[in-house]
Amino acid sequence: MRVMVFVKATEDSERGVNFEDPGMQKMMEDMGRFNDELEKAGIMVTCGGLQETAKGKRVAFNGTERTVIDGPFGNTRSLDTGFWIWDVKDMDEAVAWVKRCPNPMPGPSEIEIRPFHELGNPQ
Repeated sequence: MRVMVFVKATEDSERGVNFEDPGMQKMMEDMGRFNDELEKAGIMVTCGGLQETAKGKRVAFNGTERTVIDGPFGNTRSLDTGFWIWDVKDMDEAVAWVKRCPNPMPGPSEIEIRPFHELGNPQ
């Protein structure tokens, strides 16, 4: 089964990432090692980090109308700052891998796992 694994945004991630910060460099090294493990296990399909929402846009739909909304977007806890797509045998395997993940933020953080709808598999 394929799942999308979301790294949820925090106030820190919405302020932007300073890749020169030694703490961030260590976190990125730890995450790189974790990503290597995912690749060696044949689980990783793809992954990526997202820039803060201040650099993003949303398009709102209402019938035939389209409205462009500039970031930043509110409610930080509902935003995503990174993702993986994994191919796992089941949700238990995905949870087990997430539990092995280094903390993706300097402080408290959350990771969300959501299965894809698969053609021919209505689960």
